[in-house]
Amino acid sequence: MSAVIDAPVAKEPPLVRGLPLLGNTLQMAKDPTRFFVDCYREYGPVSRVKILGKEYVLISGIEAATFMGTREGKDCLRSKEFWEGLVNEYGAKRVLTGEDGESHKQLRDVMRHGYSKESIKGRYNELVSITDGCFERDWPVGTSVNVLPAMQYMVVDQLGTILTGAAPLEYVADIRTAILYILNVLVTRQRPKILLQRPEYKKAKARVVELGNNMINDWLARYRRDGEKPADQKNLIDNIMEAHVNQPDVMPASDLVVTITGPYVAGLDTVANTTAAITYTVLKHPEVKRRVLEEVDALFADGEISEDHLLQRIPALQGAIMETMRLYPIAVAQMRTANKDFVFAGHQIREGQMLYVGTSVPHFMEECYPDPFTFDIDRYTKERAEHMKPGAYSPYGRGPHTCLGKSLAEIQIALSMARLFYKMDLELDPPGYELKTKTAPTPGPATSFKVRVKGYRH
Repeated sequence: MSAVIDAPVAKEPPLVRGLPLLGNTLQMAKDPTRFFVDCYREYGPVSRVKILGKEYVLISGIEAATFMGTREGKDCLRSKEFWEGLVNEYGAKRVLTGEDGESHKQLRDVMRHGYSKESIKGRYNELVSITDGCFERDWPVGTSVNVLPAMQYMVVDQLGTILTGAAPLEYVADIRTAILYILNVLVTRQRPKILLQRPEYKKAKARVVELGNNMINDWLARYRRDGEKPADQKNLIDNIMEAHVNQPDVMPASDLVVTITGPYVAGLDTVANTTAAITYTVLKHPEVKRRVLEEVDALFADGEISEDHLLQRIPALQGAIMETMRLYPIAVAQMRTANKDFVFAGHQIREGQMLYVGTSVPHFMEECYPDPFTFDIDRYTKERAEHMKPGAYSPYGRGPHTCLGKSLAEIQIALSMARLFYKMDLELDPPGYELKTKTAPTPGPATSFKVRVKGYRH
């Protein structure tokens, strides 16, 4: 049943207690996930919060997660305002994440194949080889490795080679800096716009634009020389650029840089944060590690792997991945604007109000997950299937803007982690380390998180 109901008298959402002037800014900056859970427990599925002097409506819990996928949710919420800053900053007309309705469907259709697991069909062993190269380069035996930066280089190497045909590792630091400012200042708006005047950001932005233009020019030169690739050889960049050539109204030149660098911007922080967190959770739990090592040793026992039913062959690792994504969600909330007046869970929400939709709140509710703060990789077995309760599990977001690269990310993360634990003999550094996390630009392990590379297992 939808949380949108007819009510003769709708209530004003309660205001969450906060500090004078700052409101709830510090709570959001410290731990947005915990803050949203606390708001749900104290105020229910609807409340109002104040961030940097601006007021937002917070809807959360199972009610909000299920609402996102309903017809009412699609009609009542839009994405445009939260992404306008990015669109304007890069001189574009639109981006996938900021469009709704037919415009969103148009862009999604252009990029659907390039972001899907079908785009890497027949290339799993190539992805493994790329990953091995990353270990040789960035994980030397006998050293202590900062996991998050190492994972960021791995992600760019993987996504660059598989999706675009090039791995621009020399731009990783610039992409990382640009993402930090874009998300904090332009999207989540947790930092003031004056920060965009910093030389550090201006340099990073110029480098990302340079990367995008290089990719565009390289593709156009090859296209003029060789024409279109066969359908089974096309990657994401081919899909975007061919849409530009054949349908310039759908993919105009103004949108190319921000769209074509999208795989790096979308994947760098999200996949790197997730793989770093999985590294921690598996190493932190010896019995989980034992089960994972047994699986990955069997998976790679014959050298090259078969692509058939990959995830089904590594249930313990897949459970560890899913449980890590539950406890350390990247998509803590989705940001929307009310498209019209509507009533949610008995509370009035007005057209134009800006909202946080706390879809990850159910991850920490006992109603969905018994003992929710315990790391339990067997929650996802067929017998228990705790994540299958409606609205309970949203690691990739909810609704029409559910992550387009979900199926690709599942394979990329699973293969990366399987290969990491197969190849490397690792331990937490120090051995009893308790994970420290960051919140900006997206939640994840702190850059100080390290592991010691004891040697090679294989």
